[in-house]
Amino acid sequence: MAAEGKGVVLLGAWPSPYAIKVKIALSEKGVEFEDREEVLSNKSDLLLKMNPVHKLIPVLIHDGRPVCESPIIVEYIDEAWTQGPALLTSDPHERARSRFWADFADKKVFSSIRSVWFGSVEAQEAGKKELAEWMSLLESELGEKAYFGGGSFGHLDLSLVPYYWWFHALKKTLDLGSASKLHLPKLEGWLKRCLLRGSVTAALPEQDKLCEFIQQIRKKRLPTN
Repeated sequence: MAAEGKGVVLLGAWPSPYAIKVKIALSEKGVEFEDREEVLSNKSDLLLKMNPVHKLIPVLIHDGRPVCESPIIVEYIDEAWTQGPALLTSDPHERARSRFWADFADKKVFSSIRSVWFGSVEAQEAGKKELAEWMSLLESELGEKAYFGGGSFGHLDLSLVPYYWWFHALKKTLDLGSASKLHLPKLEGWLKRCLLRGSVTAALPEQDKLCEFIQQIRKKRLPTN
């Protein structure tokens, strides 16, 4: 088994934005890997062994050794495999900027998504307002650039595109209030450019499948009072 010896294995779950960005990073670097789907309600012994602290996905297993937490995994991929384009620029300020916005998406954007998805009524309304604010911020941050890092696809793009894909699925599935009415031409153009990349289309789930998943989990977890 690759997980016990040589090779690359990713422990993930297909809807997870954290796992999706790792898949994109691996593909951008041309790394062949075994994609192992985890059932988070019944975590595998391998996941518990490889990530005994948090017991969460994603986990990258490289030659039998685990790397945990998606931001760390993405940077590990960039450093461990030098073939292909560099994901992070060599400029210190731009690297810091990219890390800042990637962290913003992981913490702020996905938190708001989860609130809208299956939070209390109050949390849902707050999440809708936050999503509208966050998407407007990202529209402004992208500006006239083709990609968030400038003229080429990189670290920040692969970090953000899973969340914007989720935002699209939420708009199709739920009432997002003011967030549904946002005019985001720059982000829409950026998404179209991202979708021209095989690494992105291979990692992103089909929208219909994601919408169905959102509805299923919402029914199970939405508060009843």
